[in-house]
Amino acid sequence: MSTIFLLLGILSIGLEFTVVQSVGVCYGLNGGNLPSKQEVVDLYKANNIVGMRLYLPDQEALEALRDSGIDLILGVAGETLSSLVDPTAASQWVSNFVTPYSQNVRIKYIAVGNEVHPSDSVAQFIHPVMQNIQSAISQANLQDQIKVTTVMDSSLITNSYPPSAGVFTEESKPFIQPIINFLVQNGSPLLANVYPYFAYANDQQNIPLAYALFTQIGTNDIGYGNIFDAMVDSIYSALEKLEAPNLAVVVAESGWPSEGGAGATMENAATYYANLISHVKSGGGTPKRPDVAIETYLFAMFDENMKPGAETERHFGLFHPDKSSKYALNF
Repeated sequence: MSTIFLLLGILSIGLEFTVVQSVGVCYGLNGGNLPSKQEVVDLYKANNIVGMRLYLPDQEALEALRDSGIDLILGVAGETLSSLVDPTAASQWVSNFVTPYSQNVRIKYIAVGNEVHPSDSVAQFIHPVMQNIQSAISQANLQDQIKVTTVMDSSLITNSYPPSAGVFTEESKPFIQPIINFLVQNGSPLLANVYPYFAYANDQQNIPLAYALFTQIGTNDIGYGNIFDAMVDSIYSALEKLEAPNLAVVVAESGWPSEGGAGATMENAATYYANLISHVKSGGGTPKRPDVAIETYLFAMFDENMKPGAETERHFGLFHPDKSSKYALNF
């Protein structure tokens, strides 16, 4: 009898560990001084980073990823979306960038579009391209190995306070509903970029720095100890209102800049990344879904000196281009 209880105890420990979620890191290429693709993959492995997000199908990077054991979110470049409305072109895209690598590169998701807004010129292409890529993936018998999805623009959700009130804007519903239906039908998650930094920087009067950095003591009046969980739960709430209550959400980007804007310091960035890693790896989920671990990808591997936009955009790196660490992080 005692042996049985011992075995059950070991089994329960093993089951407990299965909910612990690994953390990936986004690999942007907008730097003029970055290491070679092979050096980057080696840096991921040396730091025990087991997930990568690649924003376009760079074949040199895909070659470097062979037999690395690194899970991959593979992006479809925005400028190619219109051409992939042609099913033949989509099939060729899969033949070029997916099937040659499918045996020893762990492509987990294909992300069709990044933060596309319904008013964007490419919005009309997202759903049909997702369908075409899915069809090509199925023809290659990879539909159980690779899931086709998209990365949602967080501005499509409104009334996010309290998180239970989160809802997709009326403008976005004709755009997002077919996408949500597709994801549910194919068992794919919704990807979303979640940035407490920008929430804080844009509303410092109402969002305490500690609430954004996971350093708040206790919970606020709506039961939240950090805004990351609140932002994720507002997505879950919006999905419920579109009759997709069980759709998984993957955080495809989250980060904090080290300079260039309000609260953008090395100290704050180090605190945010360390606490986010700890939070995600605990497997504890959010108040709304406490038993659902949040698969999360940090933004980003390197500072990207050629990235356009605000100064903060060039300072999200976890590593310097010489491969030295900016912060002491444990993946």
